Amino acid sequence: MTDRFLRHLPVGGPGVAFEGGMPGWEIFPFEGDLRVKPLEDPVLPEPPRDGEDGPATCSTCRDPDRGLVWRDEHWLVRHVGGPTAVPVTLLLCPIAHYDLHDLPPERAAELGPMVQRVERAIVGLGGIGRVHVMKVGDGASHLHMWLMARPAGLGQLRGSCLALWDDLLPKQDEAQWRAVLREVGAALAAGGGTAADPGA
Repeated sequence: MTDRFLRHLPVGGPGVAFEGGMPGWEIFPFEGDLRVKPLEDPVLPEPPRDGEDGPATCSTCRDPDRGLVWRDEHWLVRHVGGPTAVPVTLLLCPIAHYDLHDLPPERAAELGPMVQRVERAIVGLGGIGRVHVMKVGDGASHLHMWLMARPAGLGQLRGSCLALWDDLLPKQDEAQWRAVLREVGAALAAGGGTAADPGA
C-alpha cells in the first residue's frame, strides 16, 4: 500500500534539481546554488515519537510546567524554550495525553475556540501581521498546535517559510521575549485559567 506513494519519488537516487516550487518564491529565505539532498530509503515501521507509548514516556506529561505560559483545567500554552526571532511562538496542548485523532469530543469541541483565544492574545500584543497555526506532530505524540506570529509589515516572512526565517534571523533579547510571554499569559488569564511566570 505504501509503494503507491513512493514509486514516483527518487528514493535512494541522486538529489533532484529545483524545478519551480518553493525555491522560486519571493519569500524563500535562501539564494544562490542549493542542492536537494538525496531522498533516503523509507524506514518502516517508523521510529517511535516522544510519548508514543503513553504518558509515562511523554515529556509533556512528565513535566507539564516546562515552558508554561498559561494553563486551565484542560489546556496548556507553552513557549518553545528560548527567545525567537519572530514576536512569539507558542504551543497549545491538552493537559491529558492525546493526539488529534483520539482527542475526546469534549476537548475537540474546545480546540477551535482555544486556538482563536491564543491567536487573539498574540494579536493583542500589537505589531503582529499574522499568526500562523500548524499541527505537525512528527516529533511528539502529545498534541501540540504551533502558533507563530509574523511581525507586521515583513511580507518577506509571510507564508510557509516563516519557521525557516525564525531559525535564520537574530533572536530577540531574552528580557523582551519573557515580557512578551507575560503579556500573552495575562491576556489568556483575563478569560480564565492561570498565567505562569516565565521568569525575569
